[in-house]
Parts: sequence; C-alpha cells; structure tokens
Amino acid sequence: MKVAVLTISDRSARGERPDEGGPLVEQLVVAAGGEVVARAIVPDERTEIEAALKDWADGGAIDLILTTGGTGLGARDVTPEATQGVIDKEAPGIAEAMRAAGMASTPMAALSRQVAGARGATLIVNLPGSPKAVQECLDAVIGILPHAVEMLKA
Repeated sequence: MKVAVLTISDRSARGERPDEGGPLVEQLVVAAGGEVVARAIVPDERTEIEAALKDWADGGAIDLILTTGGTGLGARDVTPEATQGVIDKEAPGIAEAMRAAGMASTPMAALSRQVAGARGATLIVNLPGSPKAVQECLDAVIGILPHAVEMLKA
C-alpha cells in the first residue's frame, strides 16, 4: 500500500513546533507493511489542505492518505471540512471505529471530528493531532485499511 502523510498544523508549518503526529503515523504505517511515499506539512487552511489531498489522490500513485491534526472543535480546525470538500464518498464506519477506540481511553474523543472517505481510488482518513490519539485511532483501523483500498481498486 502506497501511503501519503499530511500533517495539518499552523505551528509545525511555521517551524515553531516539531511535527510529532506525522512521524508516528509513518512509523505505524511501515510497521503494518505500508510504504510512505509522500509527506507534507500544511497550515490549518482549508484551501491548502484540499490542494494537497487533490494533488495526491488525483496523481494515481497513492492508495491511502492519512492526515493528522485539525480535527477538533477549534476555530482553525478545518481538516474534516477540507476532506468532505474533496471526497466522492464517505466511509463513516472508519471514523466511528476510531472515535470508539479513543473513547475507551477518554470521553473527550467524542469531540474529535475525523472524516474518512474516497476520492477516486484513493482512501483519505483523518487522524487527530496528538500522538496518543494517533496511536489509538490508527491501531483501531489499520487492519481494515488494506481491504478498503483493495475495494477502491476493484
């Protein structure tokens, strides 16, 4: 599975804070047998998020895009809206499974607004920004993602 990792963070994009979520996503993907072929950091700007998602999905070389960050209720958290703006069809069960896994640790996980869906033959999945939440959410769905990608290719 060819994977791209997109970190959404104003501070990381400006170089003010190290990106912790993106490298963890990459580590978990590689451990699960995936290959990270692209990575980027963008600020919490809907147009920039949408442009990166479209570029990667429409390029045909990426099976799965994992985003990290921008899924909360903050004024600058626009990742779900950007994702909904570019997907052709939603896969709500993936987001539901991630939220359920997070809620096993903290009720605050109910506030996360992850979206998952497909643009063409590329699956896009939003992960939260905190490393702990990234781990919990990705652990919950990593086993089903290859099958979802295969379904998109059929």
